[in-house]
Amino acid sequence: MSVEFWYMLPIGIVIATVAMASGVGGATFFSPLFILGLGLSPELAVGAGLVVEVFGFGSGVYAYVRRQLIDYRVGGMLLSATVPAAVAGVVIAHFADADILKVILGMGLFAVAVSFLRAPDDEMEATLEGMAHEDSDEAETCLVTAEDEEICYTVCNTTEGRLISGIGGLFVGMVSSGLGELNGYFLLQRCRVPSSVAVATSVFVVAITALIASVGHIFQVAQGGLTGLATMGRLLLFTVPGVVIGAQLGPELARRVPDRVMEIGLGGLFTITAGLLLFEAGLH
Repeated sequence: MSVEFWYMLPIGIVIATVAMASGVGGATFFSPLFILGLGLSPELAVGAGLVVEVFGFGSGVYAYVRRQLIDYRVGGMLLSATVPAAVAGVVIAHFADADILKVILGMGLFAVAVSFLRAPDDEMEATLEGMAHEDSDEAETCLVTAEDEEICYTVCNTTEGRLISGIGGLFVGMVSSGLGELNGYFLLQRCRVPSSVAVATSVFVVAITALIASVGHIFQVAQGGLTGLATMGRLLLFTVPGVVIGAQLGPELARRVPDRVMEIGLGGLFTITAGLLLFEAGLH
């Protein structure tokens, strides 16, 4: 058994904890790390990043299921757009220049980061305060968590949600990044869904979408021979246990972090992610 990538165990724990608490796809960080830090090819890095994301978010889904925080109706609505978009993204990745796509995604993430970091005005504050205490008679959806806490909210324009998440699914298929960020933008920023439910539902959507996309990318790596698959196996040997552990810690972190703090954190994460993507593209 090779211990070449032993250091990916603690790194995986840290990244997965942050990713799971925020709903941001772990591959958004792992793919650039694999390329910039380990010198892997983009194709291998994207495939490995998605496999890691599947394990981490799959573990996170289990944690959120136990806490009864996933809105399956909203999740199914978003998946109806993200799954076919991810399949299309895998196909497009064969023909499109990945660096150009990463530049586009990086600029988009910067725009989303600005919207998260911008402080709402007084009128918006009052609106958000009212939505945060939405009455169960007025709310469209009410969830009762495992701790018997009732969370009521109304999801806004579902057509817009499918479009935004569909774009994220397309980029997941092409460059492994974007869906968690755009899910968070729609659910948290556009619809003001409480952060615990928004993150849990986003994790559910990302896990299934990443699973579909990862199968396509693994098939591509396998076509290049066994060397790529062997490298991926050695890398995943330590990374996967790390993300499984971190995924169990993330939901607890999300529960303890207030909505506004989560938004500021997401804005910072999006800025870092965009910088990594643009830096990576600029190296080529």
